[in-house]
Amino acid sequence: MSDPTTTRVRRSRADRPAPDWEQVYRRNFLERLKRDRPPVASRAELPDLIGRGYEAVAEEDMVRLHWWGIAHDKPKVGTFMVRIKIPGGLLTPAQARGLGRIARAHGRDGVELTTRQGAQLHWVPMDDLPVVVAEVESLGLTTSGAEGDTVRNVTGCPVAGLSGHDLFDVTPVLREVAAFFDGNPDYANLPRKHKYTISACPAQCNAPEIADVALVGVIREGRRGFALRVGGGMANTPRISRDLGVFVPVEETVEVLRAVTDAWQRDLRYRMSRARARIKFMMDDLGPEAFRVRVEEQLGRRLEDGSAPLPLGEADHLGIHPQKRGGLLHVGIPVPSGRVSGAALERIADLVEGFGGDVRLTRQQNIVLGHVPARLVDELRAGLAEVGLPVERGRAVGRSIACTSNRFCNYSVAETKDKLDEILTLLGNRHGTDEIGELAIHLDGCPHACAQHWVGEIGLQGTTTHVGDDRVEAYDLSVGGGLGRRTAIGRRLLRRIPTGEVTDVLDRLVSAWLAEQQSGGADASGPATFGDFCDGHSDEELLSIATGEVAPHGHAPEPTPPGVGGVVVHVPGPLQRFVDGADELTVAGATVGAVLAEIARRHPEFGSTVTPDGRVAGAFLVTHGDDDIRNLDGLDTAVSSGDVLSVVMAMAGG
Repeated sequence: MSDPTTTRVRRSRADRPAPDWEQVYRRNFLERLKRDRPPVASRAELPDLIGRGYEAVAEEDMVRLHWWGIAHDKPKVGTFMVRIKIPGGLLTPAQARGLGRIARAHGRDGVELTTRQGAQLHWVPMDDLPVVVAEVESLGLTTSGAEGDTVRNVTGCPVAGLSGHDLFDVTPVLREVAAFFDGNPDYANLPRKHKYTISACPAQCNAPEIADVALVGVIREGRRGFALRVGGGMANTPRISRDLGVFVPVEETVEVLRAVTDAWQRDLRYRMSRARARIKFMMDDLGPEAFRVRVEEQLGRRLEDGSAPLPLGEADHLGIHPQKRGGLLHVGIPVPSGRVSGAALERIADLVEGFGGDVRLTRQQNIVLGHVPARLVDELRAGLAEVGLPVERGRAVGRSIACTSNRFCNYSVAETKDKLDEILTLLGNRHGTDEIGELAIHLDGCPHACAQHWVGEIGLQGTTTHVGDDRVEAYDLSVGGGLGRRTAIGRRLLRRIPTGEVTDVLDRLVSAWLAEQQSGGADASGPATFGDFCDGHSDEELLSIATGEVAPHGHAPEPTPPGVGGVVVHVPGPLQRFVDGADELTVAGATVGAVLAEIARRHPEFGSTVTPDGRVAGAFLVTHGDDDIRNLDGLDTAVSSGDVLSVVMAMAGG
């Protein structure tokens, strides 16, 4: 009999022996799928899939289509989202007009601007998919790699080369990187999605802090190049990227990006479980010094020493600003929740084409128009107002972002875009649009954090709660997040605020911030931003302000039976219909297996789907904290009250 006092010692993941491909394929369903049925072949199979009919297409084929930027719309009735890569967000007038035309013809005249400077369409009928992908390509753009385990759209500063403030114009480098990695078969089977950002913007407006890999422009001894940051990311485990302490000359950009990506994709430890496949987990395991060594091993040489500069100032590029070339301006347009009609995009293309301008999409889901002659700016403003995009719209609209929402996304459990519009309208009406102009609200519908709620000054994540006997949409609230000069992961303040109460909670916080600003008087100033306001207050003080010293429904966690503690289990959006719409359950149990068995007893459909034979089905993973339970003791993994388990869709490729 073993000594019950013996402590189990777990080695660092980086010190564990690397698995081989046989172990990876045995453990990871999606790696087997990619081996047996390469997703890049799915485009050629579209005519056959269409011929079978939507209902007959297997879910694994839907997942394979992610590699071509194609995903189910919600509800799953045969329409699709199509995501388009736009390197650096830069569009010619002809490309912008073409996207607008495609949206009108195939996507009910709607275009969503994304937080990666791309665009996506909804409502695309399955029969139209081959035509839409081909029409996108005819514009010189692509959907290839817009989703799936690929290098995603490469982002940068939307005014690169215009403002004169950037150290140098990175546009040629960014285009070279996109051209190399887009559709490259050597980078179409990564452990998970992989995001690059490249900029020499002094304000670092492109969010290098949360990118998988960020190149930050520097000048070293007269040479143009980049500092290198690795390991940022959002979702359930937010991370701020870390500086590798190197200098990358411009001419070595692609070579070094390949080395970083190869160091990660060739380490099979990060293919065993999709729950820990992102490069941020490799950075967690190694740290920047050891990660640098891995990169240098791939290169076969040492990198030059360097360091990432601190951001200077802030820039959202909204409003009208002079370009470095005299007589020209760039004009930043706030786009509410990142939604624009195809017809409006066509009209914008007409406006800028007349004076040789271009269209640039931002990571904050806005539009910047470049090369605008100063003498024509009033005419341009009038034309934009005619299509519902006035330049003068409140800045908070342009600084705030929302994910796709539960209207289309199968993971989202709460409304986001309409809710964000509602919140900003109410706050603007109560306090004035200029007064709240520096506010940044990030609103997500689920833990995937596509709208980056963790780094919003106000971050809202969709969830659900009970009000009486009714389950309603709700939001978890975090505050004080930020990028740039005050980079921080937001502090979770309140949980499960019912949708009907969330605006009042935010109004109390915003009112207190503005009151402190005004109390500074002429000789002193209060907190400049809402983030600064949060930095100056404890969680207890902010909680008191938010609740009016009376806790709303959102102050308590999901109720459990009296006297019973339990393990918290996060349920993803596609499975919530099996558990009465809940995104989180609290269940008593001493092991993971016991917890899942109890959920199956309460919710038989959940059991027949997730644990059909008492074991976790291959389409799902279960994690304990950050760890896949298969790397622990499986279903026998011990748990205690307050521990967090998450059920993860193993085929999630988005």
